[in-house]
Amino acid sequence: MSGKEKLRNAMVDRQIAARGISDGNVLSAMREVPREAFVPERLGEFAYDDAALPIEEGQTISQPYIVALMIEAARLSPGDRVLEIGAGSGYAAAVMGQVAAVVHAIERHDALAKAAAARIARLDYDNVHVINGDGTNGLPDEAPFDAILVAAGGPAIPQPLCSQLAIGGRLIIPIGNADEQRLVRVIRTGEDDYQQDDLGPVRFVPLIGAHGWQGNGGTMEEGRSVPRIIAAAAEPLPDFDDPAFGALFDRFADARIVLIGEASHGTSEFYRARAAITRRLIEHHGFTIIAVEADWPDAAAIDRHVRHRPARREDERIFQRFPTWMWRNTDVDDFIGWLRAHNEGLPDDRQTGFHGLDLYSLNSSVRAVVDYLDRVDPEAAAIARERYGCLTPWRNDPAAYGRMAINTGYAQCEQAVVQQLRDLFSRSRAPQDGEDLLDARQNARLVANAESYYRAIYYGGAESWNLRDTHMFDTLELLLQQKGARARAVVWAHNSHIGDARHTEMGSVRDEINIGQLCREHYGDNACLIGLGTHGGTVAAATDWDGPMEVKRVNPSRPDSYERLCHDSGVDRFLIDLREGRNEAARAALIEPRLERFIGVIYRPETERWSHYSTADLPRQFDAWLWFDETQAVTPSGDVAPQPGEEETYPFGL
Repeated sequence: MSGKEKLRNAMVDRQIAARGISDGNVLSAMREVPREAFVPERLGEFAYDDAALPIEEGQTISQPYIVALMIEAARLSPGDRVLEIGAGSGYAAAVMGQVAAVVHAIERHDALAKAAAARIARLDYDNVHVINGDGTNGLPDEAPFDAILVAAGGPAIPQPLCSQLAIGGRLIIPIGNADEQRLVRVIRTGEDDYQQDDLGPVRFVPLIGAHGWQGNGGTMEEGRSVPRIIAAAAEPLPDFDDPAFGALFDRFADARIVLIGEASHGTSEFYRARAAITRRLIEHHGFTIIAVEADWPDAAAIDRHVRHRPARREDERIFQRFPTWMWRNTDVDDFIGWLRAHNEGLPDDRQTGFHGLDLYSLNSSVRAVVDYLDRVDPEAAAIARERYGCLTPWRNDPAAYGRMAINTGYAQCEQAVVQQLRDLFSRSRAPQDGEDLLDARQNARLVANAESYYRAIYYGGAESWNLRDTHMFDTLELLLQQKGARARAVVWAHNSHIGDARHTEMGSVRDEINIGQLCREHYGDNACLIGLGTHGGTVAAATDWDGPMEVKRVNPSRPDSYERLCHDSGVDRFLIDLREGRNEAARAALIEPRLERFIGVIYRPETERWSHYSTADLPRQFDAWLWFDETQAVTPSGDVAPQPGEEETYPFGL
């Protein structure tokens, strides 16, 4: 079986059958038709993603699940004659041709119709015929049809299509405007009798034609009402340095955990907003834990710096791995400087710590465990070196360990790293090494989890992501337990980690969990999830993993996204409270799932729709949403000479 065939079968199993599509003819047809043949060549690698993809003439090839849903709803049988309105690339017509006797597909764009017909001919689907024309008029010369499927949303059901149904024939069509569409099934039960079923909410491009929307669909007034509702609910944001900015977030200060996201890892406004909110929560509400999407050993060096504890020799090597700009930037520098000044002179229990949640630091965590044991128990250090020795060949390239483990079929180092973790947790804590032992235990736990993570990434699926976010949540729990029952934490991480995964494609399609979901499940209303977004500007990102940082222009947000609705509100910077009972009109307007943009350390504007957008339900994903219409890239930190009287440690001496 080829790689594409494996992907096609996985698509059917995970995206279609798992969502309840059970018609064996439909599932078999979708296993047969090569979707990659119906998308532009440059998008071939995304052909089996759970998403619509762009094609020529500004149109799209529908999400695979929607294609299957509509075909199953049409109840196709061998021998049926089918009409499709809106052939697009020809993919859905090809799938239907695997089930029905004959398929006629109409496409209003001549270029699309010709391209679709050529694809169909290359694949020898001789029972599928594509023509150019106004699909809202149907195809009376070939009527009646056992099924008619319309791949565009109209204002009403076109009468010509109803009249071209055979008795017992089924018409599947989206009806409504850009704000709300419903997929309906019309069954012709008699000469003048029809039955109509509502199949649920959908979102399609406009149905243009004599019996659809006129012109380019402008009469749909796409999205205009929702931006007005957003503008009415939006609370404008002051400057970051204005105390009024932080005061807006006092409403969330009763939570035990406030999680603050970002739509990219390289946007200055996101860092500055998180810093301003966090300062307020620390100064006025007693938060003493900052937990960030960074490696534990690197963040531990920052923690020693901001809490005026002695530096270690390894502190000079922090934040060296890709992407360095994520934490080595001037906005983080400014915040770390403020936090160090804030902690000065405070007793230990009132100081605010800075901690890493992530698990990528396999090499430095191994070193940290051994260094700790060298200081307190050289004999135990020798045992740790022997146990961790099996990881030595892969410590500088841990992904290679994952490749090795899956090829050999077992976890070569699992037993050794787990035993080392057990030994450290059974070790008695001496009064003089309380925090150092905590640090060593966390590093040992990190090594064990990282060993599992690097194996899991080569199995694919949700396991590696879930291991990582579960590790983040467990680390946060460890910090809260160490600080005591009254401790409260601020978490900085990407929106994809902060927003409740259950209300995104991550959870609903890929079975992924995240720290936001875990916090809600464990803490309920005592966890507050805040997302951040932008329409355009610049961002610091790379084109490929381990590539150089570039300042890239962010594409304007897509018309079918949450970001475009926020942009169209006309409010440049705002907070909108999405909790139940606060802004019910806005919640209701935004509750329908839409596209949301996610930019990580990689940004590829040329493939943005399929590599950086995903469907989400914003009011359920977050408790609040911060909007910055135009944003700028972070400025990386260079080597800076130490200031007089300061230790030669980050952020001053690196």
